[in-house]
Amino acid sequence: MKIEVWSDYVCPFCYIGKRRLEEALEQFPNKDQVEVEFKSFELDPNSPKNIGQNIHEVLAKKYGMSIEQARQANQGVGQQAATVGLTFNFDEMKPTNTFDAHRLAKFAKTQGKEALVSEKLLQAYFTDSKHIGEDKTLTDIAESAGLNRQEVLNVLNDKNAYANDVRQDESLAQQYGVRGVPYFVINQKYAISGAQPTETFIGALKKVWQEESASPVLQDLSTNEDASCADGNCIIPEKK
Repeated sequence: MKIEVWSDYVCPFCYIGKRRLEEALEQFPNKDQVEVEFKSFELDPNSPKNIGQNIHEVLAKKYGMSIEQARQANQGVGQQAATVGLTFNFDEMKPTNTFDAHRLAKFAKTQGKEALVSEKLLQAYFTDSKHIGEDKTLTDIAESAGLNRQEVLNVLNDKNAYANDVRQDESLAQQYGVRGVPYFVINQKYAISGAQPTETFIGALKKVWQEESASPVLQDLSTNEDASCADGNCIIPEKK
């Protein structure tokens, strides 16, 4: 079984969804036969590296709300993160462009370090308040994952290096009709959108394992509100 995960490193629901998928896999009897591959998705490809605003200000501007409303919305996301053992430091986050971070992850994939580097990038942004748009931060993260520092610097300095890999992922996402992340595709047939509950992932894994279908159409196995990120920002959907 192969699970492709489209996500961005500044998407809080992507980190939450990743953790819930991992929780589900821990309870899945056939987890050793499951491959997880991360795919690139940029919430805001036009974002500068240095935005000059904190995450509350960015959210407030995007959705036309007050700073306090944005802070409360982010607090709600932080509470969701805490349920899966994650700590989100919204006040210290440094919004940035993630294209180079995605290029780094693609290089890490060639070295068998994609999963480790992806986790470190998410932790660096959400928990450790690192600027993952800066070359030094990215190089430090890569080196801590066991990658050669000079090779990483060479990749980052060559803006074309692994750029096509990132664009191919984003192109495939468009073909699938992906509008927000996280977005999970299982065996290129089944789709799960958003940071669904762990139970949803468990049910999906069992269903796919037992009922492989020849249908080329993605089957949406989401069961809860679509807690995902789109249009450059993230917010918890209002409950109906």
